[in-house]
Amino acid sequence: MAGIGTRLLKVVVAGTEYSAQVSTSKVTTGESDSDFVTFADAAAGGARQYNFEFTAVQDLTVGTLWDKVWSVPGTTVACTLKPYGNGTASPTQPWYTFNAVVTEPDGDFIGGDADKSVTAQQLITCVWPLDGKPVKVTS
Repeated sequence: MAGIGTRLLKVVVAGTEYSAQVSTSKVTTGESDSDFVTFADAAAGGARQYNFEFTAVQDLTVGTLWDKVWSVPGTTVACTLKPYGNGTASPTQPWYTFNAVVTEPDGDFIGGDADKSVTAQQLITCVWPLDGKPVKVTS
């Protein structure tokens, strides 16, 4: 069985693939910050909060991931992570789908630090909360 490589992941947000604009992409989980914990949550070890975290280039033109963050904060979008980069989900190369709330980054949004490299780019880092645990897609 092959592990996940670091160059294959594809990122799809609202039906558009943004892999060429993203350098970091992951779903994270942690204990939910809830004032109301159900007995079911408590029995399962506590409620969980899932987030979609990514770093993307600041490309301010229409149709980019940066533009989506700028234009539609607060809206919920369907997302798919394809860890193996495959065109069709399978039991050995699953996809993960989820709904995320578009939120603006904490910190840099437009601009950033100077760099002497001619290939360096300004970046944003976003954390979008999910409406639940991602769904594993195998077919």
